[in-house]
Formats: sequence, structure tokens, C-alpha cells
Amino acid sequence: MTTEQTMLNSGLTWRAFARSRIEAGLFLLAALVIVQFVAGCSSGQKLTVPQVLMAPYDTSKGDVLWAVVPLRNESGFSQVDAYQVSDKIVAAAAQVRGIRCLPLNRTISAMRSLEIQDLENPDMAQKLAAAMGVDGIIVGSITAYDPYNPPKLGLALALYSRPGLLDKQGSATIDTRKLTYQPTDYHYFTRSSFKDAPASVVSEFMDGKNHQVQMDVQRYASGRTEATSALAWRRYLASMDLFCEFGAWQSVDRLLNHEWLRVARMSAEMKQP
Repeated sequence: MTTEQTMLNSGLTWRAFARSRIEAGLFLLAALVIVQFVAGCSSGQKLTVPQVLMAPYDTSKGDVLWAVVPLRNESGFSQVDAYQVSDKIVAAAAQVRGIRCLPLNRTISAMRSLEIQDLENPDMAQKLAAAMGVDGIIVGSITAYDPYNPPKLGLALALYSRPGLLDKQGSATIDTRKLTYQPTDYHYFTRSSFKDAPASVVSEFMDGKNHQVQMDVQRYASGRTEATSALAWRRYLASMDLFCEFGAWQSVDRLLNHEWLRVARMSAEMKQP
């Protein structure tokens, strides 16, 4: 056998050997992928449905439409992005069954077109609600904001309604005087001695080190985060952005609780002789 033939045979043998090793490696890799896939399926990680908020209104003719006015920053923390927090209120309201919520940009655009800087009186609120075609408007302020560990967030929200539109299950309508917006005055609270008040109001201060708040965060995170991840539900305490997301949902939840009670009370009054 010549030298050239020997070299040729050696090259063919090496290529065949390399090809067999590559094929074996690919087969082993495919086997590992299949085993991991089957193991993942057999482990059957159970999915959890997150808690869903429900609106108390009659939606037989369609969902109720809300809008959110950009929140005021009254926290004393100058670096708060009030629009970002307001967007989270919009997102939380949009998740409520029976309620649709307009994007924040729509509200800002409507206020600019009407040359409204702030809701200073009932006429302005009525004008804005009518121009946007909404049933209710959420206004409020950021009363506390601390992004450092543990995070803290304070929100004061009030729901104002166009007369009758959020009272489809009751007999009375909301007095237009209740649209007055002064979130830092005493008559902002429904149990004060002042007559003017919105339909429903909530004031929340959420401190990340408070165990009740941590339990509420855990309840909110269920179904919204992987339980096996490094931080699990505590990721909402490790990020101010996520904590604001929780805080917005928590405040809207409390606001809806007030609305359930209000609508139920009005329905009971309607049934009285």
C-alpha cells in the first residue's frame, strides 16, 4: 500500500470516528432533553389562579367604564413618578371583572383639551366625566413613598360617579356635590361631619415590614409569581415598582369593598316600603 493510500484510509477512519462521536453526543443530548421534559411533566407543578376582583354593579348591559385622574404627589418624596403609579391604578382597575378602565393618556388628553389642570369643583368633574363618557372617575394622591428596604407606600383614592350611573341596583343617585375633590381635607373621609364626600374613598398606608402587609403581598403574589423562585412572593417587597403594583391592587380592592357595601345598602333601602 502506498503512502498516499495509507493517508487516505487514515483520514476516512478519523472522519468516521468523529462522525460517530458527534452522533452519539447528539443522541445523548436528545435523551437528556426528553428525560427532563418528562420529569417536568410528571412533577406536575400546580398552577394557582390569582385572586380576581369583582365589581358590584349591574353589568347586564355592558361593563362599567372608569377613568383615573393622575395622582397628586403629596408624599414629600420628590422623585416619585406619579404617572407611573397612576398607570398601576389603571392596570389594577382594568383587572376588575365588570369594569373597564381607560388608559391614563386618554384622561390626560381630555383634561388638556378641556383646559382642566385639576378637579377643583363638581362642575369640572362632571364636565370631564361627560367628555370622556365614563361612569366613574378615580382621583387621589400619593401620601407616602419610600423605596428603601422595606418599601412604604401610601395611597388615598376616591371614586366619583356621574349621577345614577353607578347606582343601577339602588334607588337614589349620587349628589353632584359629592364630586368635590379635596383629598387632604377632613371631608375627604366618608365618616367625617362634612356633607361633601365622594361615593367611596379609601386611604391606605402599606409598610413592607408590617406582617399584615406581608400577608396581603403573599395573597396577591399567589398565582402571579413562581413559588419555587429565589424570592418567591418576597420579590414584591424587593422592588418598589412591584410593591407599587401590589399597592395599587390593594387600594382598588379596598375601594371595591366600600362600593359593595354602598350598593348593598342602597338596594336594601330600595326594598323598604
